[in-house]
Amino acid sequence: MDYENLECERDGEYVTITLSRPDRRNCLSTQVLMELEHAVRTTGEHDDVAGIVLASTGPVFSSGHDLAEMAGMTGDELHELFTVCTRAMTSLAEVPQVVIAQVQGLATAAGAQLAASTDLVVASEEARFATPGGKGGLFCHTPMVAVARQIGRKRAAEMALTGGAIDAATAVQWGLVNRVVPAVDLEQATRDFMGYATRGSRYAKGLGKATMYAQMDMTFQDAYELAVSVMSNAAASGDGREWPTAFVEKRRPEWSHEG
Repeated sequence: MDYENLECERDGEYVTITLSRPDRRNCLSTQVLMELEHAVRTTGEHDDVAGIVLASTGPVFSSGHDLAEMAGMTGDELHELFTVCTRAMTSLAEVPQVVIAQVQGLATAAGAQLAASTDLVVASEEARFATPGGKGGLFCHTPMVAVARQIGRKRAAEMALTGGAIDAATAVQWGLVNRVVPAVDLEQATRDFMGYATRGSRYAKGLGKATMYAQMDMTFQDAYELAVSVMSNAAASGDGREWPTAFVEKRRPEWSHEG
């Protein structure tokens, strides 16, 4: 499908979804968010895709919501905008593929939320992250849902209340970013990290991603009950059975990418 605001390109097992509105600082209008969710979920339906890279063009990863669009919206329209945004953000965790954000520049407000909503983040040394609502008139309520869960209470409070930006080095220390690399190495480093993160069975990876995120929101006991159930079922057939079988037979596993 052709999109107005983003590009999708497949290379082998990987798909790159690129925000392509550099003239608008890759802001996240309603249309952009709808296209993004469609692209992510459509890609997620392909069992032979192992990973998704989320990238953007220009010096800004994403400046967040389109303020010009928001200024003319009614309360109901704004509610719909943030609902659409939530669907787009949650789609990144709900697809079975590994999703890596490739952040080359400023990621602010919903742009920071977008990066935080992916599984992994590789950032350029020039990247910065901010939730600037705290220094203005509209607090970054929805962006902080994703950001706060990555960095913890006190650091989230600092970002949210001050509205100040943190650099890439700080972001990796705080747990918002996994890797920081020179700008010239960003694309290759992201590709290398994707290869590292997608080794093994695609089926097992997708099941593992879904279960890991589900148990994180549970009590300790409930999390173990879920994990025991999923792991025992997974180990009984398909690639879960192939893993120990190959070990015992002293050979390389042959993945069917099925359960």
